[in-house]
Amino acid sequence: MITVVAVSGSRRERSYTRKSLGIVLDAIEGHGVATDLIDLGAVDLPLYHPSVDEQGDSPELTRRVRDAEAVLLGSPVYHDSYSSTFRNFHDYCSKDEFENTAVGLVATAGGGSYGATLEHMRSTVRGVHGHTVPEQVGIRRASRKFDGDTLTDEGIRSRLEELGVAVVEEARRLHPER
Repeated sequence: MITVVAVSGSRRERSYTRKSLGIVLDAIEGHGVATDLIDLGAVDLPLYHPSVDEQGDSPELTRRVRDAEAVLLGSPVYHDSYSSTFRNFHDYCSKDEFENTAVGLVATAGGGSYGATLEHMRSTVRGVHGHTVPEQVGIRRASRKFDGDTLTDEGIRSRLEELGVAVVEEARRLHPER
């Protein structure tokens, strides 16, 4: 069975990033896929220190990523890049976690720009040997696309669901034994 882990790099209680990743996970759950969500706003993850091997929840979090065949990474847009929360988690991860792993990307923007965020995420995933799928989802003015917990933009919903399918297909290609 393919396992897909989503990592939400937002600390906001009503995070549009987490809600978006939830839509992707809901779309692929079942169908021979197990899903998991890491909400970085709800874990103990101290600032990464290269001289300290394990801190807080890092051993468990990195194990969950390492054991997955696919990972969905989501971040809000901060200053045309990803959040410090996402970066801190990503610093704990190496090619041990991402090699031969299918990766999908989601960026949620308060304004209109998310391109640089997705590019920065792609670049860092490439650096740890992850296989980022071409499909990716950026959401402009995310607060206007949700009514409470409900995504109201069907075009974005469709793209999020398609991202999930693409990530699972890539994971199956990389891991045909699953």
